[in-house]
Amino acid sequence: MLKPCYKKEFIEAGCDEAGRGCYAGPVFAAAVILPAGFRHPSLNDSKQLSEKLRDELRPVIEKEAIAYAVAAVDNDEIDRINILRASFRAMHLALDQLNKKPELLLIDGNRFTPYQQIPHLCFIKGDGRFAAIAAASILAKTYRDEWMKQLHNEFPHYGWCNNKGYGTPEHQKAIEQHGLCKYHRKSFRILPLQAAIL
Repeated sequence: MLKPCYKKEFIEAGCDEAGRGCYAGPVFAAAVILPAGFRHPSLNDSKQLSEKLRDELRPVIEKEAIAYAVAAVDNDEIDRINILRASFRAMHLALDQLNKKPELLLIDGNRFTPYQQIPHLCFIKGDGRFAAIAAASILAKTYRDEWMKQLHNEFPHYGWCNNKGYGTPEHQKAIEQHGLCKYHRKSFRILPLQAAIL
């Protein structure tokens, strides 16, 4: 059972990212402030939910949230500053867009770069513990999946409509056959074939 909050007396924003381990595409992050006591029987860590259920929950979260925002950092910036910093930057960009200022940040993971003067707490597997982080994980995941499906239209041979840029056997085989494209993360040292860039 997800906890509705960490401290009732604070306005809490849950933050999570999606796409950190992918070979291609941006990393997305979301920040969500839920109303006190918000519950939904299906709300959970996005990785534990089917794509259909995530897509069903997204409009519910967007409608019920006090505030939410989603942001992305592209593969070029990931290559410049590294994926960890890019993940934190995406979270900061999402927090910048919130129309209500949180008093406490609940972060999925074990590290975070402080944001402004707002205190934060990191939770390993926090998306399976707190409702706001779970909601953020669903928004980040659904927005990123939608983005990768659009990129698939430009480079259909990588199968991003299915693998969303993750290093699946299908994706690896396509890289071996076609090389890397402009959306791949070159700093990830995916394959020795990186010299071939479409």
